Amino acid sequence: MPEFIQQRHKPLVELERPRELIVACAPLRSNINLSRIVRTAGCMGIRKLIATGPARIVDKIARNSTDDGDDTEASGVELVSHRTLPPVLQKLRAEGYQLVGLEQTTDSQSIFEFQFERKTALIVGNERSGLDEESLRLVHRVVEIPMFGLPYALNVATATAMTLYEYCRQFPRG
Repeated sequence: MPEFIQQRHKPLVELERPRELIVACAPLRSNINLSRIVRTAGCMGIRKLIATGPARIVDKIARNSTDDGDDTEASGVELVSHRTLPPVLQKLRAEGYQLVGLEQTTDSQSIFEFQFERKTALIVGNERSGLDEESLRLVHRVVEIPMFGLPYALNVATATAMTLYEYCRQFPRG
């Protein structure tokens, strides 16, 4: 039987190429949720996140914090702020990104069946209202995480983490 010994801060997995995934967030109500998304993006090797609205990062969450207060290692994610989401989506479209909304809609596809393109922008909605109609008209595809119990939806940071993980599962080396 193998012996398991905890190995904190295991060496990073080497990516063969930079990830071509960008995360773009609608204005979020909670800076804690945005900070958790930034931290998850950093862990997944994603280098750019676009936040809209009054975005502010909670450093202790977004950075690699330890119990003793040592939070010297940044997530490595470039955070870009814009006032509203639709102009950001139009620009990403023009740059050739596949825009994938994370939302429960008619004709959305389960993340378990969806095939991401390498050059993807994951569009994340507001915690309460999701993605507005204008943003939904601009995305190419919509994915959702199937629910098997109540409540009907996951926390935005949790849902984003699951979707980022699925993208990285499909492209494990970048």
